[in-house]
Amino acid sequence: MTREHDILRRLETLNAIGVALSHERDLATLLERILETAREFANADGGTLYRVQGDELVFEVLRNHSLGFILGGKHGAPITFKPLPLYQPDGQPNHNMVVAHAALTGRTVNIPDAYTAEGYDFSGTRAFDARTGYRSKSFLTVPMKDHDGRVIGVLQLINSKNAAGEVDAFTESEQRLVESLASQAAIALNNRQLIDQLETLFEALIKLVNTAIDEKSPYTGGHCERVPVLTSLLADAAARTTVGPLASFTMDEADRYELKIAGLLHDCGKITTPVHVVDKATKLQTLFDRIELIDTRFEVLKRDAQIAHLHGELDDRTYVERLAQLDADREVIRQANTGGEFMDDAKVSAIHRIAARTWRGPDGSDQPFLSADEVENLTIRRGTLTAAEREIINHHIVMTIRLLEALPWPAHLARVPEYAGGHHERMDGKGYPRGLTREQMSVPARVMGIADIFEALTASDRPYKPGKTLSESLAILGRMKLDHHVDPDLFEVFLRERVYLDYARRFLPPEQIDAIDWSRIPGVPPELAAELAAADAARS
Repeated sequence: MTREHDILRRLETLNAIGVALSHERDLATLLERILETAREFANADGGTLYRVQGDELVFEVLRNHSLGFILGGKHGAPITFKPLPLYQPDGQPNHNMVVAHAALTGRTVNIPDAYTAEGYDFSGTRAFDARTGYRSKSFLTVPMKDHDGRVIGVLQLINSKNAAGEVDAFTESEQRLVESLASQAAIALNNRQLIDQLETLFEALIKLVNTAIDEKSPYTGGHCERVPVLTSLLADAAARTTVGPLASFTMDEADRYELKIAGLLHDCGKITTPVHVVDKATKLQTLFDRIELIDTRFEVLKRDAQIAHLHGELDDRTYVERLAQLDADREVIRQANTGGEFMDDAKVSAIHRIAARTWRGPDGSDQPFLSADEVENLTIRRGTLTAAEREIINHHIVMTIRLLEALPWPAHLARVPEYAGGHHERMDGKGYPRGLTREQMSVPARVMGIADIFEALTASDRPYKPGKTLSESLAILGRMKLDHHVDPDLFEVFLRERVYLDYARRFLPPEQIDAIDWSRIPGVPPELAAELAAADAARS
């Protein structure tokens, strides 16, 4: 095949190459493909691709076939060369370097032989040749211009080879081909950079929302950062599974990014949740912990008893007994207020007994010692939230879905509302807000449900509870599997692939990472428990 026929063949593939470049998502791979394609088009022995960053040309990809140099890009070793300045120390344009000249002027420079070329400083090239025994001869330096005509990079090829394999000058036809490729490549590169910038801006806006939530509730921001990490760990583990119900589940980079965004936004609806409900650390807390008001009432009753004793209305024994009973009742209220243990019938009855007391209020009238609202809060059976407050908390997921579904998501992020809005659903359809069953939910949505629960169980920054150990958290998660709350297949992947341990090593303090007796974890089949125990023993 003659050289001209070869050029025609390359011209026919130019459009196909342009399309391929425009579809490349990874920037390092894109840069590598641009240089390699240009080198093939011009039969060049080597080449370098630079990007313009400020007043410098930064080395991105360097290849030399004869010397075996593979640097930069997706597959090369890191480039350690210093960037090339576009301007001299005195501020004058750096036209001495051919690549800087091409970047500054926007014009192609085609040099048949660097050793005889005039007007450019090739002393560095000669020094390189002296060290390596290479002979740098022909250079083709092409600026890469975006759609606005701005130079965003420079493509430099070296040592074109003719049909006989000899180093020759770059022909005019080769120059036009490389210029055409550089033009298409610049647009593809610019588009990729714009997309990356938009994605960076988008994620920054998401973090801004989470920061706003964090300002309202310091622990929620940490939750919104950790859940996406755990979600990704479990989703990747599920994608690695080659047997069982999850064998067909796969994820590519676009899927991972979509799930990451969903994870970051899964609690965005909490921006509408009142802070005193989100951060309710005790049962009596609203804008402040009302236990202090009740303490004051006890002090009033003790002061009344003291006055009655001084006036002779109470004998010594009765006075001491009354003070002791008041102190005991105050301790009952204090313990009930913490929400740290289950309120049985006896404890609830004690609250009602104390509530039936009376005290003289500021207006001089006798009033119930506890208001109806205080009784309702203090008799919460588990936790610190009343039924109404729990509804307020649950409403955040409704708002999350409403906010996310109102956004004009592009096609590659279209499932973000579904993933983010499904983490409070259950496998048996008893979850909220939509009551979806397992069959109605995607795998990523089910993954996020487990991630949300496990993060909440182990989190040590909650105002209302300490973080649970690994064994405690896995036991609760196991019971939730048996209760059809979480996906059983993903639960086993979570254990078998040690997702819980990867997460724990990254986010939990050492005291929470305890030894696990797998025979005591509910929902773990005996054969899996034995497998996990054997693996633990081998590691220790």
